[in-house]
Amino acid sequence: MARFAARRLLHAVIVLWLVATLVFVFLHASPVPVERVIGGPRATTETLNQIRANLGLDRPILVQYWSFIERLLHGDLGDSYINGTPVTTLIADRLPTTLWLVAGAGLLWFAGGVALGVLSAARARSLWDRAVTAFVLAGLSTPPFVMALALLYLFATRLGESGIGFFEAGPPLQEHFLRRMILPWTALALLMLAAYARLTRGAMLDVLGEDYVRTARAKGLPERRVVGRHGLRPALTPVLTQFGIDLGALIGSTIVTEKVFGLQGVGQLVHRSIAAGDTPVIIGVTLLVTLCVIVANLLVDIGYSFLDPRVRVA
Repeated sequence: MARFAARRLLHAVIVLWLVATLVFVFLHASPVPVERVIGGPRATTETLNQIRANLGLDRPILVQYWSFIERLLHGDLGDSYINGTPVTTLIADRLPTTLWLVAGAGLLWFAGGVALGVLSAARARSLWDRAVTAFVLAGLSTPPFVMALALLYLFATRLGESGIGFFEAGPPLQEHFLRRMILPWTALALLMLAAYARLTRGAMLDVLGEDYVRTARAKGLPERRVVGRHGLRPALTPVLTQFGIDLGALIGSTIVTEKVFGLQGVGQLVHRSIAAGDTPVIIGVTLLVTLCVIVANLLVDIGYSFLDPRVRVA
């Protein structure tokens, strides 16, 4: 386990460095200069030059890159170009809201998707299977903003007038926060749940066709035990793999959900930073998402050994 963890730590450092370098190069090669975004279309040449000097953008690109890597090694992501606030502070203020959103929705879509997929595979070609397939197609075809707006309109506007509202305005992580998160969790989970139901169904159908499953049935074991113990555990391996990727990547890609429900999370921060050309914040969030994906995949690899005895982490 120690050797495995050491290899993964080295791999994480290399991946973070590569991602940081690529993002740094791409953003600094942007056709729209940062000083033009900050100064506005009417800024004079003197003003633009002053902005470049204040931000250190007038130095050679290699000098800027070395300064960036040196700060990164010390855990310093730099300061925002817009308000001068440290990037770590901006991310730390927004991260709890996004973590609550992703964790709550992740629990809902993983449990719901696996349950629907298992039931659909266990009753293949039945009416229940067709109903789940129709739900999956509807879920995969619905854009995120449509689902979010539809839930907001239904529960906060229509049913809210009858005293059944699930959404309340107000600052996050304060009064009524859990009540306020019900709709965002549902909107994000419904979209992902459909994909996980389809993935689980396909994996379960493959496993239920294996020889050892037929042997278990021939021994007279109850169907519930055959499906739950002999089929579900190996079928969860590809589902868990996808869950680790999605859970880490969603940290920085919840823009639509946060925008619709007014949540001040990392997604909103990314949206504003891209619009303003705030390079340090964009790089900081990118590194955060990369780190989350790496950690999630590490946990997934460890989880394999519990799902499948043939897998050993070494």
